[in-house]
Amino acid sequence: MAVNDLQSVEAQPFGSFAPQGLAARIIRWTRGAPNSFFGRRLAYGLRRIGLRSLDGKPVDIEALGARMRLFPEGNVCEKRVLFTPQYFDPVELGVLASRVRDGFRFIDIGANIGAYSLFVAAQAGPGARILAVEPQPDVFSRLTYNIAQNPFGTIKAVACALADKPGELTLFIDLVNRGESSVRILNSSTSSTIKVPATTLLALAEGEGYDRLDAIKLDVEGAEDLILEPFLRDAPESLWPKLILIEDSRLRWQSDLTQLLTQRGYELLLQTRMNLIFERKTG
Repeated sequence: MAVNDLQSVEAQPFGSFAPQGLAARIIRWTRGAPNSFFGRRLAYGLRRIGLRSLDGKPVDIEALGARMRLFPEGNVCEKRVLFTPQYFDPVELGVLASRVRDGFRFIDIGANIGAYSLFVAAQAGPGARILAVEPQPDVFSRLTYNIAQNPFGTIKAVACALADKPGELTLFIDLVNRGESSVRILNSSTSSTIKVPATTLLALAEGEGYDRLDAIKLDVEGAEDLILEPFLRDAPESLWPKLILIEDSRLRWQSDLTQLLTQRGYELLLQTRMNLIFERKTG
């Protein structure tokens, strides 16, 4: 979607793109599908029909405890949250929800359109502090729109990439699935590049005045080691997060991040189909 088109859509009040007709019925059916082999197959088949019926239009809807305007064409994250939120990282979100407490501190790295940030905000209450970090300009615009549609007041969106040093980076944009864009080269014939500002996780946390982190989530398509390795080397131990939820990109990492986390006192709490969850035992 062109920038001017996106700005025109964002100018419309929430509810202007409420699902109608066949799309509304399919969304209702897919969201009610059970978490079983046949339930998922039915939901995914109906989802394809639902996408065609939307014909590229956005949808205003509630998901994961928050109001969102979702553009499911070209972004798998938005497609999943719209049609099948019950299948959207339920184990990972369950672990996060069980750790939420008053004053929860969370950084969402590779926030996309804000699903994780909004979920945590809905769980955590007014004392939380949440940073949603997203470098893609048009996706960042969707993120800030979604944040503004909710009363939480605890999420701050940050338009940059995180890396091992500050400066400017080339971001490879996956035009088929924006959630797979990365600062590492993509094996895709449908990618383009843009320049984006970058900083380190330590500089971001200290610049925002964080003295502790309860949890971080990293989903940056193979660049997780580029962010975490220098952070765990340079950050004071008091700033190391208690919980780290990280996309399982071990085949793309250039260092053994799992071993580094183990050396720093983290234990692999859970491994799901797409993610690793580490927790640091203290005291």
